[in-house]
Amino acid sequence: MNDSKHLYEKTLSTQQIFEGKVIKLRVDEVLLPNGKTAKREIVNHQGAVAVMALTDEGKLVAVRQFRKPLERAIVELPAGKLEPGEEPLACAIRELKEETGYEAETFTHLSLFYTSPGFADELLHLFVATGLKKGESQPDEDEFVDVVELTLEEARELHRSGEIGDAKTVVALFAWESREFYGTK
Repeated sequence: MNDSKHLYEKTLSTQQIFEGKVIKLRVDEVLLPNGKTAKREIVNHQGAVAVMALTDEGKLVAVRQFRKPLERAIVELPAGKLEPGEEPLACAIRELKEETGYEAETFTHLSLFYTSPGFADELLHLFVATGLKKGESQPDEDEFVDVVELTLEEARELHRSGEIGDAKTVVALFAWESREFYGTK
């Protein structure tokens, strides 16, 4: 069913351009299926998690955070990158506590998706956290966030206004709407 060999791009050469704390950037020269060559700029990322934390009152726990590439603050799910060798669940537990102060009784793996496969290999694990207990947040020293609790309608309005617009939070919002529509918890 997934016969895609005719689409394959063979790597002819790779040049490492940049290696930072969060990403690596390389440029590959590839042989295209039609015999021509092309350059592909590729961002390597070790993967990340995001947590759709839902309170017993049916509210989403999110964070408002300034994002330098956008030059503004947006509202998004608590999230963070996986440390080398770290299990996604352990990262989800850590990030929820660090960014919001909340701890959860239950974490359910909801989805796994590539954030932007046209140029990056980042794979994101999306968890739903329930049975929340409020505590004290402990953000990283270079991380400044406001914790917000949103009803589904408030989250929809922030999405319409563009204040929610990152892929992980939009995916979670659609999943939350689907849960509400189908009456599942």
